[in-house]
Amino acid sequence: MPPIDIKVLSTTAMKTVFEELAPAFERATGNRLAVTLGPSLRLEKQLGEGEAADMAIVSASGARDLVASGKMAAGSIVDIATSSIGVAVQKGAPRPDISSVEGFKRAMLAAKSIACSKPVGGGQSGVHLAKVFEQLGIAAAMQAKAKYGAGGAAGLAGLVVLRGEADIGIQQMAELMAVNGIDVVGPLPPEIQMVTPFVAGIPANASHAAAGKTVIDFLITPDAKRVLKAKGLEPA
Repeated sequence: MPPIDIKVLSTTAMKTVFEELAPAFERATGNRLAVTLGPSLRLEKQLGEGEAADMAIVSASGARDLVASGKMAAGSIVDIATSSIGVAVQKGAPRPDISSVEGFKRAMLAAKSIACSKPVGGGQSGVHLAKVFEQLGIAAAMQAKAKYGAGGAAGLAGLVVLRGEADIGIQQMAELMAVNGIDVVGPLPPEIQMVTPFVAGIPANASHAAAGKTVIDFLITPDAKRVLKAKGLEPA
């Protein structure tokens, strides 16, 4: 059989996982992965509007909605990993104490500028962060300091920090770890943390559903789970 290009739509949190695993998958199967990355909310919207893919990795809640609307095959959903939100600073910069909510709030108010996902149309972390700033009573102060990445692989908050355009970056841990040359301080305190479960599924309009399923099977092997963990995700 000639090799197939398997079209994958995936949350940006999986960027470095695919960079590492794609060559091994391609060697093992002879098929190629064509991966398009983006914020899960955006991908869920695209899939809901009928964008074609052979496999998709989105948030568990997004996948539920897609199954309910008939856009994703009900029996195809498999848990892949969970992702926590973290904080990063410029390389060698003093690391803020984010072990408590109070410490996090102090660090936010002390920072000159903060890179994060857009609260509307960006990633899951941006929506959550807007709520956290609201809860802490610092929403107005933070709005003036926020620098939003473009969303997707080119708009990672870590890149904004790397370029020196923000003191602090806040995004999914895996997305921060995807940027070399910045220091990842650690996850948000548990009281204000949001853990996002990411799942894989087969869109109803998949041209190569069986091939899409082989990618899902590959992502839950012990080797793949080790890579997920090394890249800042918690394997399911």
